Amino acid sequence: MAFVNSIFTWLMKKRIHQIELFMKYPHDVQEEWFHTLIDSAENTEWGKLYDYKSILTPQQYQERVPIQNYDTLKPYIERMLAGEQNILWPSDIKWFAKSSGTTSDRSKFIPVSEESLEECHFKGGKDMLSIYCNNRPDNQMFTGKGLVLGGSHQVNQLNEDCFYGDLSAVLIKNLPIWAEYYRTPDMSIALMDNYEIKMDRMAEATIQENVTSISGVPTWTIVLAKKVLELTGKSNLLEVWPNLELYVHGAVNFAPYREQFKQLIPSNEMYYLETYNASEGFFGIQDQDNSEEMLLMLDYGIFYEFIPMENIHDENPAALLLGEVELHKNYAIVISTNGGLWRYMIGDTIQFTSLSPYRIKITGRTKHFINAFGEEVIIDNAEQALTKACLETGAEIKDYTAGPIYFKGEQAGGHEWIIEFDKQPNDFEKFVDVMDQTLRAVNSDYDAKRFKDMALRRPLVHNAPVNTFYNWLKAKDKLGGQHKVPRLANERKYVDDILDMIKSTL
Repeated sequence: MAFVNSIFTWLMKKRIHQIELFMKYPHDVQEEWFHTLIDSAENTEWGKLYDYKSILTPQQYQERVPIQNYDTLKPYIERMLAGEQNILWPSDIKWFAKSSGTTSDRSKFIPVSEESLEECHFKGGKDMLSIYCNNRPDNQMFTGKGLVLGGSHQVNQLNEDCFYGDLSAVLIKNLPIWAEYYRTPDMSIALMDNYEIKMDRMAEATIQENVTSISGVPTWTIVLAKKVLELTGKSNLLEVWPNLELYVHGAVNFAPYREQFKQLIPSNEMYYLETYNASEGFFGIQDQDNSEEMLLMLDYGIFYEFIPMENIHDENPAALLLGEVELHKNYAIVISTNGGLWRYMIGDTIQFTSLSPYRIKITGRTKHFINAFGEEVIIDNAEQALTKACLETGAEIKDYTAGPIYFKGEQAGGHEWIIEFDKQPNDFEKFVDVMDQTLRAVNSDYDAKRFKDMALRRPLVHNAPVNTFYNWLKAKDKLGGQHKVPRLANERKYVDDILDMIKSTL
């Protein structure tokens, strides 16, 4: 196995030269992909609608094609779901990634072309391994197996030719043979619908394996880890899997979970690697082991644009090209892809932390923020505040959500938080104060509204009972990797719903 590991590591590192190339010539690479995408789609229904044949520059493209979202593309996608082809993209679309993102009742079906599978999602997975092998040349990852916490949906058949499932299910069903060989557990468990039974089965199936890497959302990884330790009677995961060396995560901010993982995997040699992979595409990989920034991957069949958040509510907001962005400003991402998404706003917000090369951090969602009083609190602010509060009170957070408290009579407004702890703070009131003080330090708008409690009073924080969010997701039939608790909301729907559930169980 050591020889095989060396061969795989060598193969993976060969890709580094190409990554360095787009880091050096980012605008040329993006321009090339722009022309490839436009040329490829000129004879599709969409390409003819906007006369792609006559589009010569990104500026013409921006002038001619309006910004899109799922609702505007939905009529085209529904026809593709029914089996029609050559609508948004020329090659046959047979796969759709069912995405919910949050606990929204509406599902999205994102077309996944053969090109987006190979040139984007799988390429991203291979690049992640290439970067890891380059940063850890003495790794032994390929001497064992990768434990993958896949999605919660079986692949379903729409008609003779079309299938859908959440992204991880679509990827697992299309994996090359060599990748399937290195993955555990087998497909029958990985694609199980019932997440409660699935966690038990995964734990039982993997404790005898030589697991060298784990990939999955932190919340569900922790649930699985606890099952494994319960089954084996061990005190940490290294006693079960002594060769475990890599954890790949994404979808949510890792900072609030870091301390828990240090306890589950007590090793300074453990490597943590973040990826930014969504149903719409694979966008970023943490390429440095001493930084949490992610390298924006520019040669995956995606052409990028960025809308400054102050312009997000304009009727047809002006978008910037890669060469026009600035450091540390909030942007909504707009993508055009080799899966047939055109000027599509995915709903995520990012900041650039470096412009040479282009590195980013995810700051939140375009719809997930609290701005009931002009405070503009985004998820990045919340995560910083919670991380600091945990650090100073020894707490560990499992999940949380927050929403506004509206003005009532003479009372100022505020923010109401529901937080479920894995480890309780040693001083709850101090936790709330540190969280509040940190929010004031990182967000001047929030700080201004908090001045003498004039517009915003001290946050109201509920210490939620164990399994509150798990039970809430379960009640909504939303257990699984694709479903996430909405961290922040600009209305009270989620806060009120969860508080009602808590009251009903008391």
